[in-house]
Amino acid sequence: MIDSNFLNYSCLEHLNVSRETFPELEQFRKTIIEKNKDINLISKETEDISKERHIIDSAQIIDLIDLNGSVCTDIGSGSGLPGIVLAIIMKYKKSDMKFKLYEKSFHKSNFLKEVTNKFNLNVEVFQKDIFYEKNLSSDIIVARAFKPLPVILNLIKNNFKYFNEVILFLGKSGREIIEQVSLEWKIKYEVKKSITSENSIILKIKNLEKK
Repeated sequence: MIDSNFLNYSCLEHLNVSRETFPELEQFRKTIIEKNKDINLISKETEDISKERHIIDSAQIIDLIDLNGSVCTDIGSGSGLPGIVLAIIMKYKKSDMKFKLYEKSFHKSNFLKEVTNKFNLNVEVFQKDIFYEKNLSSDIIVARAFKPLPVILNLIKNNFKYFNEVILFLGKSGREIIEQVSLEWKIKYEVKKSITSENSIILKIKNLEKK
């Protein structure tokens, strides 16, 4: 009999996510759904499609991440998307990469701490508003459903003294927004089409300078 977890998450195999990871990703998804009864982690309308909409969507950036990086920072983690998902994948890759998750909400931060302990992840949760944090450094910065691209770019420029790469999720107007910010910023980037939405893209930024 074929494991249902394999069928559910098999689209991640070509991204070098091992089958051993799938049951834990599913367990995390169920944990979100259960906790969503008490606090607003994801939209209730997306619960039935949460596997594709949230877990697989978050996991798909793993093949864009430099696996040699030592620190990955999720600048507005919310319910752990993508931070917790990536930490689960990296655990099964036997990676020492540390994940720093910033979330200003008390209840969401507590949830992130709970799942960090539950899944034994290399994660540190900061219940802080990242806009007030200065002199930060991280090999990798990620953000999903956080703030508009111009706001994120200014945040990174003003609050991070060092970063190597930034990976962001953009919606259907993503390419237009990239063109707009390119008028103000010199950015070296690559774009990947999302595997969960025809209209969405993933943006990976390597260099970021004001013009």
